[in-house]
Amino acid sequence: MNVLLLLLIFLFGAGLALLGYYLFMKMPEAMAEKRMEERLAQLQGYDEDEKAAKPELIKAIKEGPMPGLDRLIGQSARGNAFSRWIEQSGMRKASASGVILTGFALASLGAVSSIVVLHNAATLPIGAAAGFALPFVVLRQKRVARLRKFEEQFPEALDLISRALKAGHAFASGLKMAADELEDPVGPEFRKTFDEQNFGLPMKDALENLTHRVPLLDVKFFATAVLIQRDTGGNLAEILENLAHVVRERFKILRQVRVYTAHGRFTGYVLLGLPIGLAVALSFINPDHMNLLFRERMGQTMLIGAAVMQTIGYFWIRQVIKIEV
Repeated sequence: MNVLLLLLIFLFGAGLALLGYYLFMKMPEAMAEKRMEERLAQLQGYDEDEKAAKPELIKAIKEGPMPGLDRLIGQSARGNAFSRWIEQSGMRKASASGVILTGFALASLGAVSSIVVLHNAATLPIGAAAGFALPFVVLRQKRVARLRKFEEQFPEALDLISRALKAGHAFASGLKMAADELEDPVGPEFRKTFDEQNFGLPMKDALENLTHRVPLLDVKFFATAVLIQRDTGGNLAEILENLAHVVRERFKILRQVRVYTAHGRFTGYVLLGLPIGLAVALSFINPDHMNLLFRERMGQTMLIGAAVMQTIGYFWIRQVIKIEV
């Protein structure tokens, strides 16, 4: 035993010595090589950026772990809408088949977890449904967050295009400036629109595709204003300035509405979190009293009913305080 301990100590000390030798002798050389590679990359950066910025003429179709299922989903109108929904979420690596397979995997996990935790076969469909819905809920939250970010950045894009028009640039050049200057999600969406019209697609179709990719009322106003100006004439720079002002004023009113409805929103959060917090507190204060809800069939039924009613009440409160602006 002592010999083994001494051998381990020797190996540990030898490893430390080799590590110290490497850090002292090899690390400065490796850092110098890394700085040299970074400098060469900077010198070649212009050519690489131009190659990366050059768009492809052929639009690639995103396929997930089951390409056959992706093609089958894409053949229906609802499948195309679901694929567009995924694209609007900004999750570039996600696909229709991947989301569905993830949903089935989480459904199986939720069903098993509900039986293991509650020991009641009646909770199996609820656990499966909750697990299957989880990736779609995450996808919806990502989509809503991305569209809200686009809506917040959109007035800045309108101002940029308006200033480009005042400087004498064409509308397509203004789109390119907005695509180059603004970050995701506004920049990439305007980049797609610019590339489509640059490759020969009529401006009307390119703007309609933009309204399909970004289903916001402000974007529809923008596309309609541009198309009407191209047919009837007028000062497009002034039109875009007014539209940006309207969007900003609407955001100002929306923030005021959120302030007025803050009491109702926090009431919903408190009513939703209070039973959960009370259950956790009672689990520490009197575990035997709370365990009855999980062991007895009547207690399990009461828990399921409470969860369902809490969810209905939360969404009810959200609909009451929801005000369209």
